[in-house]
Amino acid sequence: MTALRRLASPVLTRGGRFSVFKATTLGLIFIPGVWLLAQYLAGALGARPVLALVHGFGLWTLRLLLITLALTPARSLLNAARLNLVRRMLGVATAAYGGLHLALYAAQQNWHLGHVASEIWRRVYLTIGFGALVLLLALAATSTDGMMRALGRNWKRLHRLAYGIAVLGLVHYFMQAKAEVYEAAIAAGLFVWLMAWRALPAAWRGKPVAPVILLPVGMLGTAGLEYAWYAAATRVTAGRVWAANFHLTHWRPAIWTGLWGAAALAVVVLVAAVRGWRRDRVAAPSAQPVARMR
Repeated sequence: MTALRRLASPVLTRGGRFSVFKATTLGLIFIPGVWLLAQYLAGALGARPVLALVHGFGLWTLRLLLITLALTPARSLLNAARLNLVRRMLGVATAAYGGLHLALYAAQQNWHLGHVASEIWRRVYLTIGFGALVLLLALAATSTDGMMRALGRNWKRLHRLAYGIAVLGLVHYFMQAKAEVYEAAIAAGLFVWLMAWRALPAAWRGKPVAPVILLPVGMLGTAGLEYAWYAAATRVTAGRVWAANFHLTHWRPAIWTGLWGAAALAVVVLVAAVRGWRRDRVAAPSAQPVARMR
């Protein structure tokens, strides 16, 4: 019974009850990996399918990390404490996708681990990515209840490394993408938004106006980081990239960051409206007619 309980623990609450929310989240976590593997088996990943798998699992590692970091603002803005139930699950899943990213890279090198180690040592972007993965695995290993009790207050300090890991992951992504940094710039802009939210005064973080205030911050951060990358690391004329952000005919990364911010605001407003409607229904007097006494 204990073994079965441990096996089912990812979808159970602390009280031991089955959680539909946790089970649904667990199922959604598997979808990107299963989809990538299905494409590989179907021969739909192009001429270098293993390399496409490496990039795909790496991209989803970063995406899951950003989703994990987004749980705190989402919980505050939506007043949804239940999001805490899946924080650990998402963190461990992020580390698992990162581990598969490295394993697939080793498979691409025909499992010549000496050569893999040499490449990680010689290539700066691989060194940065490997460092981020080691830290990510350390956070996953210390995410258990036992480690939380053992580390005490130091546990939170340790897990703030997630912010630094995200920075390393973004740098790794930019360096790997070289001049094709469209998606990397969007990811960087969303990270800027998440960090800007954490920089707000505590009293402002749960207010629906927070996404409105941060919308231009995220967009300017996206455009600025994209410009800085092209100016510092490529031969592309960075001024033209910056100017393209002000032409709405070009759907630059900054615009996509703005759309994500607008979507977040729409969700907050919708949830607040639904909750207000429910409160009004509960508070309203019964509309049922009172039967006359005879």
